Amino acid sequence: MDLASLIGLVGAVGMIVGAMLSGGGLGAFIDTASILIVFGGTFFAVMYTAPLPVFLGSFGAMSKAFLPPVKKPDAMIERMIELAAVARKDGMMALEGQAVPDKFFEKGLQMLVDGADERTLVRQMNQEIKAMKLRHEANQGVIKAWIDIGPAMGMIGTLVGLVLMLGNMADPKAIGPAMAVALLTTLYGAFIANVLFAPMLTKLEGYTLHETTYRQMVISGLSGIAKSESPRTIQDQMAANLPPKQQAKLEAA
Repeated sequence: MDLASLIGLVGAVGMIVGAMLSGGGLGAFIDTASILIVFGGTFFAVMYTAPLPVFLGSFGAMSKAFLPPVKKPDAMIERMIELAAVARKDGMMALEGQAVPDKFFEKGLQMLVDGADERTLVRQMNQEIKAMKLRHEANQGVIKAWIDIGPAMGMIGTLVGLVLMLGNMADPKAIGPAMAVALLTTLYGAFIANVLFAPMLTKLEGYTLHETTYRQMVISGLSGIAKSESPRTIQDQMAANLPPKQQAKLEAA
């Protein structure tokens, strides 16, 4: 669980709800017509922007803002160095069946066991990274659509409310509900974009960058094993991607 995501979302919503309650209660901020226009309209308009499998899959991607896959580069480097020592001593076939931290690492290691040269290994695994980034971009594109369309639906709702209000100026009782639609749709649209989805998108883009860097480090290490480089050289090349404190920790180990 990413506590920053959970605490941030709950805290932001809590501050907004607290302000609403201080004004007399939540009832004034709930309007069925506004909810239908903004939340319902945005949902279906976002669906319109992507193929259905991508749209549905984006909800799984959203969950990763709160439950990200844990990848530990320092532990991966330590394991890579151990495998580099095994390969130098006993040959590539000794890597068969060795435990590794993740599927990407496992796939590359199996390529070495199967006799792939360094160029083939790097080319195929870089293609895997490219495919991963395309999948992430597709899911993040759906989230961007929520950010863009939510406020736009809020503006549509505002215009609907103003039309209703101006069309019933002779009836004072109709002015209030129409004005509520006009204002609350803007509020809902801003909430969707700036509280729910914009922070989520930033978090997921950060995870994509982290995953890309992690996988590039795996490629660097496996490439070094394929070229029979020394474990120390492989460690130095991989550790260059880490913060200074983690580099110092690896040096000490």
